[in-house]
Amino acid sequence: MDIQLLETVSACALNRLLGFKGTAAHQILESLGNCRDFFLLPDKDRNRILAAVGCNRTAVSPSALEDSAKEIESLQAQGCRFIHSGQDCYPQLLKECSDAPLGLYIKSQTPPERLFNSFRNISVVGTRDISLYGKEWCERIVRDIASATERCCIVSGLAFGVDITAHRTALSSGLPTIAVLPTGIDSVYPQYHRKEAERIASAENCALVTDFPPGTAPQAFTFLRRNRIIAGLSATTILIESKKHGGGIITAKLAFEYGRDVYCLPGRIDDPRSEGCNILVADKIADPIAGLDRFRKELGLWERTDCRKTGYEKQINSFYGNSLPEATIALLCKLYGLILTSRGISPEEMARSTGIPYRDLSVHVQRLESDGFICSDVLGRCTINGKLL
Repeated sequence: MDIQLLETVSACALNRLLGFKGTAAHQILESLGNCRDFFLLPDKDRNRILAAVGCNRTAVSPSALEDSAKEIESLQAQGCRFIHSGQDCYPQLLKECSDAPLGLYIKSQTPPERLFNSFRNISVVGTRDISLYGKEWCERIVRDIASATERCCIVSGLAFGVDITAHRTALSSGLPTIAVLPTGIDSVYPQYHRKEAERIASAENCALVTDFPPGTAPQAFTFLRRNRIIAGLSATTILIESKKHGGGIITAKLAFEYGRDVYCLPGRIDDPRSEGCNILVADKIADPIAGLDRFRKELGLWERTDCRKTGYEKQINSFYGNSLPEATIALLCKLYGLILTSRGISPEEMARSTGIPYRDLSVHVQRLESDGFICSDVLGRCTINGKLL
């Protein structure tokens, strides 16, 4: 076994032994200079090091290296890889965190050296109990990031609510996305999102990532560890909605501790799903998202003039095809764009804004709603429903 492979196998074994104690693993690595020497030490010296970092002295199995070598070989056969912090392909931002995992398991079609350090990572996190307001703005924010000249990657945790909305919108908008799992790389949680996980694993510049060895089941502490990786991978964290206590707010606070930029979608002060966001803004841990144009400028992103508009125009044209006159399709695009930028607008307000008689305009609004492009409440206020995403 050559030195590089031996170091990877040793890192994999040490990560399995001490992966839940990332700081301890790095203390050992710093004291020895590499992982492989740890397994070459006499038992008494190895036990002394383990005791110094507060770990069980009997944790090292005689077959640790052999088991890790078999694991790496098995992972490669499944399209997965293991990388460690001593390699250049390891995420540079994550490496800056004192509690960064010693190694990462990755399932991706893209080599790690291109996957992690080629794009600006932006994490989008929040509650599983997402509201229509949160869902709409999560989609709009991710689509707006997709319209920037700088290529970004959306990082989240594949959970229900905000996470899966961010992943799906990124994929449909042509953005890379990374899903950080609270399990081993050989499973998906929740199982309901297996199709999205498979799509992410097979899409260019996208990946499933975890620091947990194969066979690890989701537990309370694995979600916390997952949140640390999401925050550590990203230059910016966006909290869409969060109650006073929850994984999303924990991730945002971790990002703040790491010295990263944190933004929140503000909401009503009487909405529990916005309470966490409003608290972070009040405590000056996060900046509020006060508008897409301003937000994009704060991130240093510049919009591509041909992205957002042509995206929905092409899909509306494709949907209606030759079934409607070109002028009618153009009007439908105009109305959809108006609803996209003015959530909750009523047909009466659209009629005043466009100068189109209400009777004529309401027919087109009803067409967009019946075909699933928009939805309206009992008062007739219109919003997009994500059909184009």
